[in-house]
Amino acid sequence: PLNCHQLNRPRMSHKRIPPERLQGCRSLHLNEDNGRFLLLAILIVLYLLCGAVVFSAIERPSEVQAHGKWNITLFNFSETFNISLEDLNSFLREYETAIAAGIRADALRPRWDFTGAFYFVGTVVSTIGFGMSTPVTVAGKVFLIFYGLLGCAATILFFNLFLERIITLLAVVMKAVRERRIRNSGLLPPGIRHDFSACSFPGWKPSVYHVMLILGLSAIIISCCASAMYTPVEGWAYLDSLYFCFVTFSTIGFGDLVSSQRADYEYQPLYRLANCLFILMGVCCIYSLFNVISIVIKQVLNWMLQNLCCQRCKIISNSFPLGRRNAIRPGSRSRKGRFRIRRTPDSGDSGPCESDVEGGGRRLSGEMISMKDLTASNKVSLALMQKQLSESANGYPRTVCGGSRHNGFSGGVGALGIMNNRLAETSNSR
Repeated sequence: PLNCHQLNRPRMSHKRIPPERLQGCRSLHLNEDNGRFLLLAILIVLYLLCGAVVFSAIERPSEVQAHGKWNITLFNFSETFNISLEDLNSFLREYETAIAAGIRADALRPRWDFTGAFYFVGTVVSTIGFGMSTPVTVAGKVFLIFYGLLGCAATILFFNLFLERIITLLAVVMKAVRERRIRNSGLLPPGIRHDFSACSFPGWKPSVYHVMLILGLSAIIISCCASAMYTPVEGWAYLDSLYFCFVTFSTIGFGDLVSSQRADYEYQPLYRLANCLFILMGVCCIYSLFNVISIVIKQVLNWMLQNLCCQRCKIISNSFPLGRRNAIRPGSRSRKGRFRIRRTPDSGDSGPCESDVEGGGRRLSGEMISMKDLTASNKVSLALMQKQLSESANGYPRTVCGGSRHNGFSGGVGALGIMNNRLAETSNSR
């Protein structure tokens, strides 16, 4: 059963919990994962309903107006050329069939030569699926089923490996920037500046919000540059080009706008190469951004789940205020000595975690250290203060001391597993 005091909190003994409050929380009969899944399903349904209302209000008048204009045009054409509406509609149905086969009134590139087929299989394995080219033969449809099954799986694996490497690269760059900033801040004494890079930030991970910001800016830059290329070459408006970039990079692929479809372009080989590169970079970047945003959504779900569950347990919430996991806030006297982070059997540590609070002389991990205290310390205290200074620069200790199921982000496969292992807000040390 889902106990609200077990969500992202150290475990407490049941003797602290009033029986009626505990019974009220257990009446949900849901564990944390199932509760999060149910809450997300409800929010997605509400999100779909809101989207349907908005798009219906925006697009429905335009659709009605377009139908009216088309009926007037069809009637005038029938009267002018003395053609019955039945014959005219029959002709239009034949034309719709021709459109499905890739035939247009304007001259377009061949759909099934080698370059056209390569463009098609690229949209298949990337799950974009513009729909401008579709197999019409039985053999082509059967081959597409097996080809897409293997190709889509391999492409998703490629996206996950790209996500892993881009986050690793961002972690290295952000760690180097943070280390350089601390070196130049003048907080480090001269004796330890030389060896600071070898012992600082041993378990440091980038924040999910910083990674989301960097990926978002990268996606915007790629989309703006691609739109600047599509606008003069394809003859689209710049806003339409941005719309095409998002629809394509997010693999939605409506197919109302498709690039590189005309028969002839100026500098055609260069344009087609740039088009493929932009689509590849954009899809990888947006895929990574979507996965990082999903982590933020999961944090919001955890917060909502805590509030929903703890509405009937306000006494427990007031007795044990929420805080960042394994972090002691400076100046918080009420929490001092109350929580002790348990060591896991496989942690290998011989003593308590660095984030423990002891009743006497140990500093809080987030508390700044004065130079007077630093110079008056002995050699052992100096090493301890150096570690605390690193934690103070990070904003919280990065030690792994608790169980893996208390952060709300444990487990996961694929992209979710990569996020859980490489971002600070999803690590077990939170």
